[in-house]
Amino acid sequence: MKKPNAYLDPATQEKILAVTRSGVGRDEATGFFRVALGLHYLAGLMTKDKLDFAALDREYNRFVYHAIGKGHSITSILQYMSGEKVIRVVDSPRFLQAFDTHCTEVPVQNIPFLLGLNLGVAKDLSGIDVRGAVADWIEKQRILREEAELAAQALKTGQPGVI
Repeated sequence: MKKPNAYLDPATQEKILAVTRSGVGRDEATGFFRVALGLHYLAGLMTKDKLDFAALDREYNRFVYHAIGKGHSITSILQYMSGEKVIRVVDSPRFLQAFDTHCTEVPVQNIPFLLGLNLGVAKDLSGIDVRGAVADWIEKQRILREEAELAAQALKTGQPGVI
């Protein structure tokens, strides 16, 4: 069984706090913290190992409490990441630069996938309708990625692409 804090060791905690410090003002910094931590949590679920969710959540909740205080949990962070406010963070060049610099073990290009994973889990657990701003943002990112791939292919082959 995987250690519950395998993705939340002191070095990872410091990386998340470095992303947090990149935020300007309390609200932005808190948003940066939530998204950076949530992305790490979701990336950590991508394993074939059996996870002890009670221990895993306890470890994350302890870090959340120490970092931003009571009233927050990994559950509330994942809920935040399924709502419209997350878009301001994942569209922030400051967040993307900080996350790319400090959290290299979770590639920035995986953010749409991880947000989609979070939406899927939210739908399965609570039956909520996952259509909305986050789903629209994920779709927009898919289209942008495909257009970029077509343009790169056109440049590579020397053929003009239609974009």
